Amino acid sequence: QVRLVESGGGLVQAGGSLRLSCAASGRTFSSYHMGWFRQAPGKGREVVAAIRWSGSSTYYTDSVKGRFTISRDNAENTVYLQMNSLKPEDTAVYYCAAKYASGASYSSPTGYNYWGQGTQVTVSS
Repeated sequence: QVRLVESGGGLVQAGGSLRLSCAASGRTFSSYHMGWFRQAPGKGREVVAAIRWSGSSTYYTDSVKGRFTISRDNAENTVYLQMNSLKPEDTAVYYCAAKYASGASYSSPTGYNYWGQGTQVTVSS
């Protein structure tokens, strides 16, 4: 089992920044690809960013490229999402997720089977 706990969400004005953190426990963190997903009201869950188990590769959905940065610290068992130039359309519950580093690519949304409880990000216009 992998336990994931997100933090860092909140209310911010458009153009502002937030940094989300996700602390992992339970298994060898470096054996897992990590992803950040979000779900806006009335919409499905979408992958925002993902990072390979080693940190050597990252993926971003088109709408956040150039604004968001995913990173990880395997020594601290933590993955981060730095969000800059936030827009009202970024408003959503953000979830951290993990999947074992075998099988599907880290950038594929399938196979993520460990999830955090979510943290709310609200961007006001």
